[in-house]
Amino acid sequence: MELIKKIKQSESQAKEIIEQAKTQAAEQAESAAMNRQQALTQAEQERKKAIEAAVTQAQSQGQAEVEQLKAQGEQDRQKLRGQVNTKVPAAVAKVMDYLKG
Repeated sequence: MELIKKIKQSESQAKEIIEQAKTQAAEQAESAAMNRQQALTQAEQERKKAIEAAVTQAQSQGQAEVEQLKAQGEQDRQKLRGQVNTKVPAAVAKVMDYLKG
């Protein structure tokens, strides 16, 4: 009789342990899912920040390059004007000589 009581008690304890294990496993699974979701959210935010930083940097570099090209273009125009201005009087004189001739 005593042995049967101990067996039933042991079965009851085993069932409780199993239920506790199931509950703990479910809690751990839920916690892991929440942690995973938080990690995904954080990774997405970091990705967006990285993209924004790259876009900002690209815009800055593009603007600097535009300014450099404008300055170079202006230098080239000034150089060309300088070269033309030195040759214009001689060309005008040749045309005038030809027309007089």
